[in-house]
Amino acid sequence: MSHYDVIRQFSKMLQNIEKWLDRAEAHATAKKYEVDVLAASRLAPDAFTLAQQVQAACDQAKFAAAYLTGSKAPAHPDTEKTVAELRQRIAACMAFLATVEEKDFAGSAERKVAPPWLDGKWFHGEDYVEGLAIPNFYFHVTMVYAILRHNGVDVGKMDFIGGLQIQDA
Repeated sequence: MSHYDVIRQFSKMLQNIEKWLDRAEAHATAKKYEVDVLAASRLAPDAFTLAQQVQAACDQAKFAAAYLTGSKAPAHPDTEKTVAELRQRIAACMAFLATVEEKDFAGSAERKVAPPWLDGKWFHGEDYVEGLAIPNFYFHVTMVYAILRHNGVDVGKMDFIGGLQIQDA
């Protein structure tokens, strides 16, 4: 799988989160509670909230695209507190991901990836993707799913997987 394909997969999963939020809104309406309560929900007292999980998934996707293409990721201040604001965050991230083209990833496997938090240390692009970007992205996406599921939102395995390109026999 190319690094461009990884970013396309990240986009698909962010779209899946959008669909889960649709389900969350329907669930909140049916149960007669404010959907934004879910944005502050978490699985454990020391775990990220749903809002923070969405922010982190978006950040991982945009930074992966930026680091691997040598571009600059857009800044987001992590201020989202409502489902509507989370949707805006996802849309902004998706818009950025849509700007990167396959040709932009030329040489990405060997590109030096030096996130600021590494204090001068770095990864080769391939090591970054396999060792950090993919597992970290899916960790946060899975936590979004788990928080919604834990709160009774009707999402299942096929909602996690999302649309499949199945061909007729």
